[in-house]
Amino acid sequence: MPTAPVAAPAPAPAADTRADDDNFLLLREAARKNDAAGTNALASRLPPTYPLASYVDYYRLKPRIRDASAEEIREALRRHEGTAAAELLRSEWLLEMGRRRDWAGFEREVGQLAGSNLQLRCYALLARASRGEAVAQEARGLLLDPEYYGEACAALIAQLVQDRQFSEDDLRWQLRLAGEADATGPARRAAALLGASDTRAAQAVDAPAVAMARGIGKTPAERAIYLVAIGRMARTSLKVATVALEKNSPQLSAEERAIGWASIAHAASIKLEPEAYTWWQRANGIRLTGEQLQWKTRIALRRGDWKAVRATIEAMPPNLRADSAWVYWLARADKHEGRTAEANAAFERIASPHNFYGQLALDELGRQVVAPPPAAAISADELAQAGANPSLQRALKFYALRLRAEGNREWNWGLRGMSDRQLLAAGELARRNDLLDRTVETSLRTRTELDYAQRFPAPHLDVLHPTAQGLGLDKAWVYGLIRQESRFISDARSGVGASGLMQVMPATGKWVAAKIGMDNFVHGMLNDLRTNITLGANYMNMVLENFDGDEILATAAYNAGPSRARAWRGVLDQPMEGAVFVESIPFSETRGYVRNVLANATNYAAVFENKPQSIRTRVRPVQPRERTSILP
Repeated sequence: MPTAPVAAPAPAPAADTRADDDNFLLLREAARKNDAAGTNALASRLPPTYPLASYVDYYRLKPRIRDASAEEIREALRRHEGTAAAELLRSEWLLEMGRRRDWAGFEREVGQLAGSNLQLRCYALLARASRGEAVAQEARGLLLDPEYYGEACAALIAQLVQDRQFSEDDLRWQLRLAGEADATGPARRAAALLGASDTRAAQAVDAPAVAMARGIGKTPAERAIYLVAIGRMARTSLKVATVALEKNSPQLSAEERAIGWASIAHAASIKLEPEAYTWWQRANGIRLTGEQLQWKTRIALRRGDWKAVRATIEAMPPNLRADSAWVYWLARADKHEGRTAEANAAFERIASPHNFYGQLALDELGRQVVAPPPAAAISADELAQAGANPSLQRALKFYALRLRAEGNREWNWGLRGMSDRQLLAAGELARRNDLLDRTVETSLRTRTELDYAQRFPAPHLDVLHPTAQGLGLDKAWVYGLIRQESRFISDARSGVGASGLMQVMPATGKWVAAKIGMDNFVHGMLNDLRTNITLGANYMNMVLENFDGDEILATAAYNAGPSRARAWRGVLDQPMEGAVFVESIPFSETRGYVRNVLANATNYAAVFENKPQSIRTRVRPVQPRERTSILP
């Protein structure tokens, strides 16, 4: 990728520049390995004028964060004040001060950083608790995701137990959360604080059959561990879990039985089992986790039980209830109950052309998605100002080194506090440097001045249009999918091996190539833009035909595989509202994917057709019928 921040071609890098870049990459790797001697030696080879000098200091100090003097760290922070690298260094230093329980230093340096990092927030509460402050209520609102607790949040829980700010009920709640999140370490720690066996708690998470075979136990803590095992077993075998819970119910309290049924209902909901609705009713009256509340709501939606939909959404914590999905479905419950004014007020709060539920809300209000008029062109001065932004310059350097994650961090740092016009100028800068993903993400931050040419770009139209037209495919849907799959990064590669603009898997590419008579196909061809579009568009057409033209099912199949989409459809015995089907897709990734693709496609159609669009033309009732599959 070009490194120049303007459209003019960059000069060829000099030999010493290439050597500096090589040394920087070695420095980064040495820091990753915590090689203090190596980072010090490599950092000394790089000149103070190196474009990424702030990261040179960061990588040099990171392996020595435990031993470096406070003055040395402060000097680096002063030298690079206001940069993303300084924030990274300060975060590392704060975590080290938290581990050392240096609360005076921690609170002197933390500033606004405590709000952006779970571990730092836990240390901030721990610092206050160490002075005798009551922080339990704040901690309960924070400690909801054991997978990311680390030492900081584990220490906070232990301190709150020691100070008697956390009760056994709090610890049993943490044990439930750990079991749900498959977080063995936090489960061990919660059990130990309860005075129970941490080994048995680990077995409940990792080997539930073994834990269940040990018996239900005699103490509330042991029974809590047993219920974790029931919930984990339900993910594998609902039958084994339900039989065990029913057998041991006489030895459980009413609350414990309800907790067990909630875990079973949760697992059954994810599997779209019909018994889930009944099992949720057996869990009435207890506190549910955030995930359980959401799945209970989804099952109520599938049953058309609007009373339960309302009750469960209203039981959600405020941050979850404010999500546009649950604002929308609560408004739908209002509408079902004849509370039209309340429903319309809620729809108005989230109505927006920019996302799935915003578009559905627009539809409920009788409005459609309309592409705004083109934004005023970016001037040369505006573009030059963007190109002179130091953070954006560092980001472009990272992209040139093929360090996309670091580039994205720097790019996002540089966008802070920008006006709409400055954001659009930065988006144009990204476009001129062939970084369409940054163009899209940057333009999405504008508040009043919307540029759909940036938000919904349509590159490679000379290749995609004839391909889509020849297959009879809606190019708005194709572009909506590409925007979600790769954000137009032509050399994108996923962790599972999908490649290119349309993120085609090698096995899928080979299968589609054979179907369309592309005899010379080899995996490397997936990186060729024309081949990638040809194979991806043909596969989209195949899944669309296989699912009777249903864009919901075809989009889900493209992401999760046709067999899963067939299975989700296969449990239907009557047509289901499309939005309900989408909301109850078992995989969270696929659920979000389908939402985004369909919302994207609606916006692209507004641009391509130059007329208002309704997402309802794509979110139609999903039918249970399916013809014989031709897909793997």
